[in-house]
Amino acid sequence: MDDFTDTALQSGPAVDAAGIFLVFITIIVFMLPVLIYFPPVPPSKSEALLQTHSPVGLASSKSGLRGHRGRHAPSVPEIPAKIRSLWIYPVKSCKGIEVSQSKVLPTGLEFDRLYTFAQLKSPFPVALDASDEEKSQHRWEFITQRQFPLLATVEVDLYVPDIAKAQDKSATSGEAFIVVRFPWQERGVLGALGWVLAKLTRGWRALPEMEIVLPVEFPSPDETYQQGYSYDKVTVWKETVTALNLEPELPWELRLYLGVSNRLGIFRIDPARLRPVYRCAPTEADAGYQPAIGFQDAYPLHLLNLPSVRDLDAKIDRDNEFHHLDPRRFRANIIVDGAAAYDEDTWKTIRFNPEPSSTRERSAFHVSCRTVRCKMPNVDPDTGSRHAVEPDRSLRKFRDVDEGAKKKGCLGMQLTPLFDNTESMESWVEVGMSLEVMARGDHRYIVQ
Repeated sequence: MDDFTDTALQSGPAVDAAGIFLVFITIIVFMLPVLIYFPPVPPSKSEALLQTHSPVGLASSKSGLRGHRGRHAPSVPEIPAKIRSLWIYPVKSCKGIEVSQSKVLPTGLEFDRLYTFAQLKSPFPVALDASDEEKSQHRWEFITQRQFPLLATVEVDLYVPDIAKAQDKSATSGEAFIVVRFPWQERGVLGALGWVLAKLTRGWRALPEMEIVLPVEFPSPDETYQQGYSYDKVTVWKETVTALNLEPELPWELRLYLGVSNRLGIFRIDPARLRPVYRCAPTEADAGYQPAIGFQDAYPLHLLNLPSVRDLDAKIDRDNEFHHLDPRRFRANIIVDGAAAYDEDTWKTIRFNPEPSSTRERSAFHVSCRTVRCKMPNVDPDTGSRHAVEPDRSLRKFRDVDEGAKKKGCLGMQLTPLFDNTESMESWVEVGMSLEVMARGDHRYIVQ
């Protein structure tokens, strides 16, 4: 009897431990799908928008740039060259959105460079209640990846109303929205839970994020007042424009993430206060309208020829930090393939013709000048890390080709839209359109 009792006592804890473990596993298996579909945190802003809106853009698996790996891709000219990829950048210097087609407006592609981040620069600190004279010595200046390379990792999504989804809802917004996302993990238990949910819902590489929702349409006077927005002057390169500052929408965490020590604002271009474009652009008499832009650098659109990228890539020395020249580094709107390398240097007027199966009409562009490159392409578009010298060094060495930009590297061309009907100025571009060079000539860059 004693032997039986001793045996039972010795085996009891083992059975209990196994049972507890089994119960624990059962609970985990049961709770995992519950946590995924009913997370114990409020839905994100983008998840709420998905109830009535749909995101614009191509999945990475359908990117027109898939298979382009710099020097590994062939550069045999095709006839005719075609549009391979289209990009819009709703927020300047942040991640772009690849699309299969886009409306062309006088200011460039629809939704492109509507917003820019800016910092308040000053020779000395200023209080919120400072006098107007003190504040006048402080000014907003746009920021880009040149100063803050982590902007490259800030995701941007565009949501437009979805009629099919709206049919199932009692009310829906007819407005489009921009969602800005950046990595951020809260402290403590909430942060740990957010980390786990990010992995479960968006893949093991996903990180917790914070989101900012911005309107696509320019806010009305009532909305501007209610939301605490303000009109301020912001400097973009050497130009100063009055735009709407939506600073109240920005969380303080974004400044910490980017490494901005000054006040951070985000400006929406005012459609009534666009920046007129002169220099190499066609005149109002030639174009039929005065070219103007939002927060683009200098001209409405930027075109890139992939064979030119491949040719330059083949000349760049590799190291542990630079493996291949990704065309996304150059932030073009229209990326073409099939032309000879650097053939674009002599284009003066081009036209994109639709495929036979397309319902679109052709679109035309004035090729205004070469794109003079700064060091921003040194920033990796995926990681936000900045290479010390490349591709800037190779651009200056092999692409110092413009008499108006001595000792500068040039790659890509700046475009200004042309319209047959200047009363309804819009056209379309789409992937697969063939490129036709209508006129050729020399280019000489004019410095701002």
